[in-house]
Amino acid sequence: MMNLEDYLQLPYTIEVVKDESGKQSGWFARVVELPGCMTQADTFADLSEMIHDALAAWLESALEDGEQIPLPRPAENYSGRFVVRIPKSLHRELVEMARRDGVSLNTFVNAALGKAVGHTAGLHNPKMKLAA
Repeated sequence: MMNLEDYLQLPYTIEVVKDESGKQSGWFARVVELPGCMTQADTFADLSEMIHDALAAWLESALEDGEQIPLPRPAENYSGRFVVRIPKSLHRELVEMARRDGVSLNTFVNAALGKAVGHTAGLHNPKMKLAA
């Protein structure tokens, strides 16, 4: 049977998002594997301690209630490659846009996908991993 300290040593996945939805921007973090385990902070510097506190409180509550606690999802290896079929007209437009920007098609698509996904920032806690 695992105790609180055992669970806190596991590499749970922490997802961090800059929240600019309100009048004042801030940071939002959640533990992907633990439903409802989340926190919010005004500054990124405050977020690491706050998500650790939220994780500890979530785990402590689950242990006290005898709930089953999900384990961290296994680390996955990605090759960095995938194949996408697109219409010829889109392929042509992408090539032309890449040429105008003076970059390869691969670089252009890489930048466009990164922009579409948005930026996530990692926490500096070696026991926690950032969601991919």
